[in-house]
Amino acid sequence: MSVLVKARSRTRRAQAAAEIARVGTSPVSLLGRVVVTALVIAGVQRAVITHADDDGLIWAALALPALVTAYTITKALTLVTVAPSARRTRERR
Repeated sequence: MSVLVKARSRTRRAQAAAEIARVGTSPVSLLGRVVVTALVIAGVQRAVITHADDDGLIWAALALPALVTAYTITKALTLVTVAPSARRTRERR
């Protein structure tokens, strides 16, 4: 019986540590992806604007990355607010 109680306690601690690690690293990882995406967008825009003579291509180079950025920011704002996982609790008698 004692072994089961200890094993269950270890499992709970491991789950709690995993939850803290998941929540703690999520915003940092997301920030890195946002920065890399911004650098790629800026580089493509610069290349297109520098070498393109077509106005439609320039507008596309400005509009499409704006949509990607809006999507990324929206996703970032929804991921940062991580709700704790719902755990079922057993009633103690």
